[in-house]
Amino acid sequence: MQFRVLGPVSVTTANGGQLPLGPAKRRSLLAMLLVHPNTPVGVERLTEALWDEEPPRHARTVLQGHVSRLRAVFAQHDAAAHGVELLTQGAAYRLRLPETLVDAHRFEESLRLVRRSADPGEAVAVLREALGLWQGPAFAGTVHSAPLEAPAHALEELRLTAVEALARAYGQLGDHGAAASVLRAEAAAHPLREPLVAQLMLALARAGRQADALDWFHRTRKLLADEIGVDPAPVLTDVYDTLLRTDAHTRADAPADIHGRAHGHAHTHAPVHAPVDADHETVRPSAAVPHEAAAGPVVTPQLLPRRPRGFIARQDELAALDRITAAAPGPLVTLTGSAGVGKTALAVHWSHRRRADFPDGTLFADLCGFSPTPARDTRAVLREFLFALGVPVERMPGSPAALGARYRELTAGRRLLVVLDNAVDSEQIRPLLPGGDECVTLVTSRDRLDGLVATDAARPVTVRALPAADSTALLAAVLGPEPVAAEPEAAARLAGLCDGLPLALRVAAARLATRPHRGLASFAGELADEQHRLDLLKAEDTGVAAALGLSLRHLPEPGRRLFHHLGPHTGATLDTCTAAALADCPPPQAALALDQLAAAQLVVETGPQSYVLHDLVRLFARSLAPGHEPAGLLRLLDHWVQTLLGACAAAEPGGEPCCALPPGARRSAETRRFADRTGALAWYSAERGTLRATVEAAVAAGHHDRAWRLVLLQWPLIVWQVRDGWVPLLEQGLASAELDGDPAAQSRASALLGWVLSEEGRPEEALTRLERAPDLAVRAGDFAGEAVARINLAVALMRYGDRERPGGLLADALALAEREGLTETATLAHQHLAQHLLSVGAAAEAAEHAARGLALAAPPLAAPRRVVLRTLHGEALAAVGRTGEAVRQLHEAIREARASAYEEGEVAARVALDGLSERGPDRGPARSVVVRGRSTLSGYRSGPRAGGSPRS
Repeated sequence: MQFRVLGPVSVTTANGGQLPLGPAKRRSLLAMLLVHPNTPVGVERLTEALWDEEPPRHARTVLQGHVSRLRAVFAQHDAAAHGVELLTQGAAYRLRLPETLVDAHRFEESLRLVRRSADPGEAVAVLREALGLWQGPAFAGTVHSAPLEAPAHALEELRLTAVEALARAYGQLGDHGAAASVLRAEAAAHPLREPLVAQLMLALARAGRQADALDWFHRTRKLLADEIGVDPAPVLTDVYDTLLRTDAHTRADAPADIHGRAHGHAHTHAPVHAPVDADHETVRPSAAVPHEAAAGPVVTPQLLPRRPRGFIARQDELAALDRITAAAPGPLVTLTGSAGVGKTALAVHWSHRRRADFPDGTLFADLCGFSPTPARDTRAVLREFLFALGVPVERMPGSPAALGARYRELTAGRRLLVVLDNAVDSEQIRPLLPGGDECVTLVTSRDRLDGLVATDAARPVTVRALPAADSTALLAAVLGPEPVAAEPEAAARLAGLCDGLPLALRVAAARLATRPHRGLASFAGELADEQHRLDLLKAEDTGVAAALGLSLRHLPEPGRRLFHHLGPHTGATLDTCTAAALADCPPPQAALALDQLAAAQLVVETGPQSYVLHDLVRLFARSLAPGHEPAGLLRLLDHWVQTLLGACAAAEPGGEPCCALPPGARRSAETRRFADRTGALAWYSAERGTLRATVEAAVAAGHHDRAWRLVLLQWPLIVWQVRDGWVPLLEQGLASAELDGDPAAQSRASALLGWVLSEEGRPEEALTRLERAPDLAVRAGDFAGEAVARINLAVALMRYGDRERPGGLLADALALAEREGLTETATLAHQHLAQHLLSVGAAAEAAEHAARGLALAAPPLAAPRRVVLRTLHGEALAAVGRTGEAVRQLHEAIREARASAYEEGEVAARVALDGLSERGPDRGPARSVVVRGRSTLSGYRSGPRAGGSPRS
């Protein structure tokens, strides 16, 4: 049995057959377990991998189903005989297996073997076999999600490293044509990978194809200028200059070592033999010159700060650093993240942990990129490093260029760790990069440092907020375990209010440590007040607001201007359209500003035009411009009402909206577009918390005409998740409608609230609301609202056993809907009339209403509505003895339910069909199996409404 991830994720048996792994999510589950073999992987992490957007509420159930099916497949193919077992460990799963069964493991082992070997012939054989394991992009066929994209990117980098190593080995054997052939395909696929292009240029030149080599330089230079607006890096220009100055025949005959160092002539005035480093920007002294003579006395610098105390978790980030630094020569890694997220602590902790791997020492410099003091001058840092490397003051070079050259010379050939902390941008870093292939450089910054990725092949590692359990553990590490153990719920709440930000957690712990009488619950209660949270998360000169202020100071003007307008926002998610409404600017301008905020880690980019704004950052934005909040809040409320109108139209097409924009509302330049019903309902679910907070903000500001609209326009999610705690929100919507003096809004809010109360099993409260709704609609002259109110009242009465009133109420609702041309409401009335008539034994009339409803329920009305009507029609037909037609209708209901993934409807139709089979021909009417259509998420985000919507 072999597990493959270097290409499509698959499992093959000894005879070459493939195990039936099933859909992409199941393959993604297996891929995540293979990324962490023999290691427990938490359910939260697996959920993040399987759903690239907000997971459904039943995600854990779906995940468990995929685990069960994988286990069944493994058992069917005797995986245990190969030492393979999928285990459950608490809230995690672990795939136990010999790692040699995984192609990625064998691939990495091959690279380690090559690094230990000095035989280029052996290297060629091993690398060719290793690269032959690749059958396409890593983890192909899985969900595109961050937990899988990161290891896929790491494996792709390893593959490119192997390609470059294979080319170097060919070069050592004198087969420069083969080296060029290997590199050409990869250079074409990765045209901005400058070290690879530089290596290709050298191989082509040594193969006697200097014109082709120079052509690759010009082609790459133009592409860099056109695509990202930068000049070639020294790694490319130095090779180009060398090729121009050196005799082609001498170059072609010069040997190259396993690290790609080509020996050729590289001096401005006269040719001297000197090795050209194809991966760095220096032309080093001749290999014949001893290192000690060139570098002076060997000194082992140790500049690391002390190991951070109370360091918690970060296992994923530490593992990523281990993988990257073991994979390629001279790796450059960037640790980036928001202010206070713990980048420096992570870098120093990892450096101490791996200190033994760097026998030639460690260099460390705080570049003060985001600090109250000015950023460090590069020359000063270089002098500090050179002094630590043994250069006496009297021999210290004077110019920046000479300082850099000396630094690269001394670091070449050594195994050093260089930690550059708190960098402001890529330009500050480049002069400080060491010259040796054995050096590892670790950079921390609040900026994403995209420039270093583009020009120096930096490998980014994003440092995010701590998860809940680790946040609580950090509190315990600072405070001691006893206070946290004594108040675990308060500790968890406190951690959540600190946004998982280590800086905030440490400040909170410091305040508690100096005031032990306060207690965790008491302090968490104080932090819950948004007005004072930032003040409480401050200890002397250290605090969240101060750290965020330093980030803001370095923002370009568009980003800084937008940030000052983000305070009124009420949720964590933020898109371009909402940002444009808040800042009162065009969406393209907002998009540019959001990109700048994301680069500075003040917002987190989660998808195209989609970002996360953490609470502490939002509160800091609110503290900067409180005077601007009223106008910004009103723009935000109007934008949300417009967006909700669009979401309603996509989630429930075919009817008129339940309300319009309020008088005087300002229209947004652009709102989110919803492709279909599924996308709209997913958005509703994801934004539920934000919308609740927006309603609260509208009520607090006295904008009741906006508040009730924001409530009622959530009806598509309310009716599909009816028993999910909607009563308080609907009561607030009704109260706002009453304060706004709008009887139509009061009617619709009462009808919807009454129906939700009925679904929750609160009949007296439900009927109180439902009985009032029709009269309010009549008073408002709202015929559509009156029809819906009558339907909802009828449904509730049916539920409570009333066999008299529902028929009249539904008939009146149907007449109103037909008179006003309200197709969806008429369809709904037919559905419930059919259900009512079946329950009182009037099957023939029930069949007629079900058929009329079906005739109206053509697309774009939702398929679940048709499934319910077909099931009712089938039951009614069976009850009057038309069994053949009944069977056809029920089969069609099953087919349509399956096509729309409406599991509840499929089950109900099957039960009705089974009832017909059990009854047999001519044995009396079938038992009625009416689809009540309770609005749950039973396997599907949308099921048919039991009652009416607040719109027509």
